[in-house]
Amino acid sequence: MPLTTRLCALLLSCCALTAQAQHALTLYDDAPKYPADFTHFDYVNPDAPKSGTLRLSGLNGFDSLNPFIPKGNAADEIGLIYDKLTHHSLDEPFTEYGLLAERIEKDPHNLFVRFHLRPEARFHDGQPLTAADVVFTFELLTQQGHPLYRHYYADVAAVVAESEHSVRFDFKHQRNRELPLILGQLQVLPKHYWHDKDFSKTSLQPPLGSGPYTITKVAAGRSITYQRVKDWWGKDLPVNRGQYNFDQVQIDYYQDMSVALEAFKAGQFDFNLEYSAKNWATGYQSPALKRGDIVREEIRNHNPVGMQGYVFNLRRPLFADARVREAIGLLFDFEWTNKQLFYSSYLRSNSFFANSELAASGLPSPAELELLEPLRGQIPDAVFDQEFTLPVSDGSGIIRERRLQAWKLLEQAGYRIENDRMVNAQGQPLAFEFLITQANLERVLLPFKRNLAELGIDMSIRRADVSQYINRMRSRDFDMTSAIWPQSGSPGNEQRDFWHSASYDNPGSRNFIGLQDPAIDQLVEGLINADSREALIAHTRALDRVLLWNHYVIPNYYTDRWRIAHWRQLKRPATAPLYDVGLFTWWIEDSAAVPETRE
Repeated sequence: MPLTTRLCALLLSCCALTAQAQHALTLYDDAPKYPADFTHFDYVNPDAPKSGTLRLSGLNGFDSLNPFIPKGNAADEIGLIYDKLTHHSLDEPFTEYGLLAERIEKDPHNLFVRFHLRPEARFHDGQPLTAADVVFTFELLTQQGHPLYRHYYADVAAVVAESEHSVRFDFKHQRNRELPLILGQLQVLPKHYWHDKDFSKTSLQPPLGSGPYTITKVAAGRSITYQRVKDWWGKDLPVNRGQYNFDQVQIDYYQDMSVALEAFKAGQFDFNLEYSAKNWATGYQSPALKRGDIVREEIRNHNPVGMQGYVFNLRRPLFADARVREAIGLLFDFEWTNKQLFYSSYLRSNSFFANSELAASGLPSPAELELLEPLRGQIPDAVFDQEFTLPVSDGSGIIRERRLQAWKLLEQAGYRIENDRMVNAQGQPLAFEFLITQANLERVLLPFKRNLAELGIDMSIRRADVSQYINRMRSRDFDMTSAIWPQSGSPGNEQRDFWHSASYDNPGSRNFIGLQDPAIDQLVEGLINADSREALIAHTRALDRVLLWNHYVIPNYYTDRWRIAHWRQLKRPATAPLYDVGLFTWWIEDSAAVPETRE
């Protein structure tokens, strides 16, 4: 055995002696909210009745029951059929409690994590769930699954089944503090089911799982039904008590959100999470709402909302110059849009980590400057001495000053007006296509299109069907589109999939912008390897500043509320979780309380 191998083995052996078994993992080894003997989470009703059917809506259909590969459009809520090694608490920023794992051993030097599986864990066919299934799942996902898994788990050196119920993950280095927690999020697949099947292909054959529900009915593209497993092996665990209270979950699919809203008001489904400000303001008026059969609520969302924006595809030479991107962004009038189209219900997105302490503001702190100074010359100079702000209009729709500012930026970039068109030095027009799949976005884009046209810029709007849109996004065949990068309170390895050069060529990654920037790579790696909450905040804010000042997107808008509407037979716990709607902690009241007729 080579000396280095012997030393690594010796080090792991020594670490194994000091690793302490625990019931939960936290990012910086602080105490979890719930002790080892807790009986249930605070945001559930442990005595909630288990009955009835929860009817939900989906959009644009589905053609696959395999959510783990970069092909097809997987059915909603497919995760209900699988168990994870750990369960994520919905009222803590980032804490994982044992689910499949009865005990967890995390090396104090962060060189490995060991999960001790519950011997009673079973797949739905009665076969035991073992360490071999965990190893099989990890290798299958990182070798044949979505490219995200390879980035997400890039710092895992090896996975070893030490016994039937013990599995150990060894790490390449000790800097990735998030790695033990995100390994706990692994949905475990049955080796005996998948070993003779082609995992790389989409399928509508219901797969085998071990979770609280099974799939009982599939109508391709139209509906899917999940049935609660009454003898589910994990139903009495503290992490599951008071959850998964519906006997059935049925999802019917619609091709248009306006049609879905009318179906909701007619009682065709029970719960609606509303994304449209117009619909929220005016769309729910109905006899059922007046009678009190439909309940509308706004629940505070404590999550970072991430970034929603219009995305420039840097793979197009047209958008290579940051001055061109900034000029185009100046012509989006948020204040007019919010007032005229959204009933003044939105806030402007001003960060890739908005609605959180992770968002950059003001000038860089000393801790941020320490990270940014080595990158001077590789990142915009404004990062160091200017506060990033977005232009604000008076909401009148008149933006002459911003149009003049945009024209000056384009002139600096070599553009001129010729025959009422904005053209470059070669006479090529500044023209691009905006790719969408939802019709309701078009009404938001048309005023933006008019503002661009007044400066001689031609933006065409192309609406594609869902399958075509997915294929074009995966092949990066677009000029501009609308995208969302969701964030958590503890960003980490997923940032590689968003911004890192390693995800540039991966179809299905969320590197829509087309980033290949060593400076951003360095900031992403520093964020992932941050060794304290304070360091994480500094790294995140530094990354935020660089992304903002490069004008890679035109920031859109967000709300810090969940807007939910539901029929009154749906009830929820008195305490809502801080970081989620918590729909699967809800339950259906006695059928006598359900209206006999719905309009």
